[in-house]
Amino acid sequence: MKVRAIAAVLAALSLPTSATPVPDVMAEGRAIYNFRCYFCHGYSGNAKTVAASFLAPPPTDFTKASETSLPEAKIIATVQTGRPGTAMKSFSSILSDKETRSVARFVFDEFVVRKAANTQYHTAENGWPNHERYRMAFPFATGEIPLAQPWETLSAEQARGKRLFLETCVTCHDRGAPATQDLPWEARPLSYPRNNFSYTVPQKVDATTSASPYALHDIPPKLKRLTRTERKGEKLFQSNCAFCHAADGTGKNWIGSFLEPHPRNLRDAEFMSRITRQHFVGIVREGLPDTSMPAWKNVLSAAEIESVADYVNRAFHPLHKAPTK
Repeated sequence: MKVRAIAAVLAALSLPTSATPVPDVMAEGRAIYNFRCYFCHGYSGNAKTVAASFLAPPPTDFTKASETSLPEAKIIATVQTGRPGTAMKSFSSILSDKETRSVARFVFDEFVVRKAANTQYHTAENGWPNHERYRMAFPFATGEIPLAQPWETLSAEQARGKRLFLETCVTCHDRGAPATQDLPWEARPLSYPRNNFSYTVPQKVDATTSASPYALHDIPPKLKRLTRTERKGEKLFQSNCAFCHAADGTGKNWIGSFLEPHPRNLRDAEFMSRITRQHFVGIVREGLPDTSMPAWKNVLSAAEIESVADYVNRAFHPLHKAPTK
């Protein structure tokens, strides 16, 4: 970003030159960050998240930036305009100028300047009463104990902590500090159980009325007699696309609920009935600007994208062919 462009942003937003945090501004910025930004950049701004492991280039690790390499004005400009060629989209149509200034001030002070340990996300107001009850899982979230450490070498309490981490924390916290022997993640969608549900108290889980209304959408459809390409497309969709669009194609999983605009509901007959196969393939290949839908042309081959189209056509809604001209 050129100095002149940064100055223009400062002038347009009337941003104070001092980076001294203002309590009300910081509180607003924290709330925006905890809702809009943490999923990729992490609660502590270090980009150690499951989402980050799927993105290339990865999200910015704010804790590694300096006040000169990532000044507050540059953060504001990035939030406003996005970063072409990355998953960082423009939030100009979502956040007001005031909200943009607040979240930029929070990121700059909390992560770039102070390198704070966390963003106080796990509060009662955010649906996390008594977060300490998950303490046995903390070593796996911070990387103190590598997730790849063999079960037989863990104490009974550590084993319980590892199970708790895998069942409850892994969606957002990733592995803290993955060891070199860690296996790559399986790209499958995970929904976080909310509504004050706790794995520390054994209970029966009802996906629609109990732990999480999102878990229901992490169940892929059971289809019989799939063709070879449809079966290939099923594997590709569930390994890549279901992370945002949900295993059932609705986009109503926990992860999808945080994205704005929300991932497309591939079961929406009103919309899907207007989508040709050619159009669908083009969207997957090139992505959609100003959304979280990236271009997959550098990840999936043309044949693989066609396989995904075959699966969507069979599993969720038929894709009609464009009329011959």
